[in-house]
Amino acid sequence: MPQTPPLTGQLNCSGYNKNLYQTKEEGYPGLFYHDNNLVSGSLEALIHHLVPTVDYYPDRTYIFTFLLSSRLFMHPYELMSKVCHLCMEQQRLGDPQADKKRVRKITPKILQLLTEWTETFPYDFRDERMMRSLKELTHRLASGEEVYRKAVGQLSQGLIRRLTVQSQYEEALVKINATAAERLAALKSKPQASIQRDMLSICSDPFTVAQQLTHIELERLSYIGPEEFVQAFVQKDPLDNDKVADRKKASNLEAYVEWFNRLSYLVATEICMPVKKKHRARVIEFFIDVARECFNIGNFNSLMAIISGMNMSPVSRLKKTWSKVKTAKFDILEHQMDPSSNFYNYRTALRGATQRSITANSSREKIVIPFFSLLIKDIYFLNEGCASRLPDGHINFEKFWELAKQVSEFMTWKKVECPFEKDRKILQYLLTAPAFTEDALYLASYESEGPENNMEKDRWKSLSSISCSFS
Repeated sequence: MPQTPPLTGQLNCSGYNKNLYQTKEEGYPGLFYHDNNLVSGSLEALIHHLVPTVDYYPDRTYIFTFLLSSRLFMHPYELMSKVCHLCMEQQRLGDPQADKKRVRKITPKILQLLTEWTETFPYDFRDERMMRSLKELTHRLASGEEVYRKAVGQLSQGLIRRLTVQSQYEEALVKINATAAERLAALKSKPQASIQRDMLSICSDPFTVAQQLTHIELERLSYIGPEEFVQAFVQKDPLDNDKVADRKKASNLEAYVEWFNRLSYLVATEICMPVKKKHRARVIEFFIDVARECFNIGNFNSLMAIISGMNMSPVSRLKKTWSKVKTAKFDILEHQMDPSSNFYNYRTALRGATQRSITANSSREKIVIPFFSLLIKDIYFLNEGCASRLPDGHINFEKFWELAKQVSEFMTWKKVECPFEKDRKILQYLLTAPAFTEDALYLASYESEGPENNMEKDRWKSLSSISCSFS
């Protein structure tokens, strides 16, 4: 089977250069180039450009870019149907001997394309229509020589394995969320009782906690498919069943954003929970150290979540507590994650971590976990700020080269294996410990340091008169 080079972390900004790769006939209609770079084309022409022929196999960066961006214009199962039809057409010739020769040349290339699709976008195949088309085409391909039957078997087994792992991960998330809900229910049933444990009682070493946060981050990143970045921006019609299904495909991305929120609220809870001011100050300093270790590791998402938790109003208003804290290290971290100038300082640090990752010899140095909400926002504005179609109706492929570049960089980051040893006790606490809602945080904050003005007094009275909930 033909081998294509592995997908690199960064795609060429100028896109696909037709002089670098074996191409279809020079005058292929519907594709347009500028300085030898593919810049636009009709949807049908781009689909044809995806499908191998006897003398042609598409560049892997083109395969990734088109499979990623095509879902803005059509459902994956619709694209698969068209690809299957074109692949079958490639095998039709009148001369039986010519057919046999053609099959021997084209079948390995079709199998390679299907392999790349199932490996890079496996979640597309949770759709029964996708699987039906895939089985139909692979059955036809496997009806030839034994080597093709073996290749089809390997393709199918690999896909099933990836989908099974995904299902197991989703089941594990359900169990984690159920455990967290049970702990919250137990806490609400005994509001007078103090929480038996806090983070410092579980682990007082900031570096170890930062390592365990990195485990959580990398695991959750690994299950986010590249298509989720595009799918999240597809216009959704609540009456369209296909688009309702598409919405579910973004669940891994949404679960990761929820993790960020949970960590922020957990940090705020840990700070507001202690009765003694000295203890609260110690917790703040501990999480400052955890955040600093996250920065050193390259775990910017946990870093920002911790800073966000510390900047929540119920925490920031604890002036007496903060007066006991050595804030120099916190000021440095806040400076690094300063949102001004479009997060210039953070982006500089991210570029440094990325460069370190590229030249690294160890897994420890390869870790790059971006501030995920900002990554999504960047991709969102790229999508919204640049037209997907040109005035002549053609697809603006220059836009999609840039989109694929950003997403493929993320794909490289998420494949790094966490080099740190797991601590199940710490992981369990981080994932399931009760976290206060905003109202509960304010109430705990007012009980620690009384309200300072009429607005705070009114809010405290209001919160005290109702049963505060937890999230």
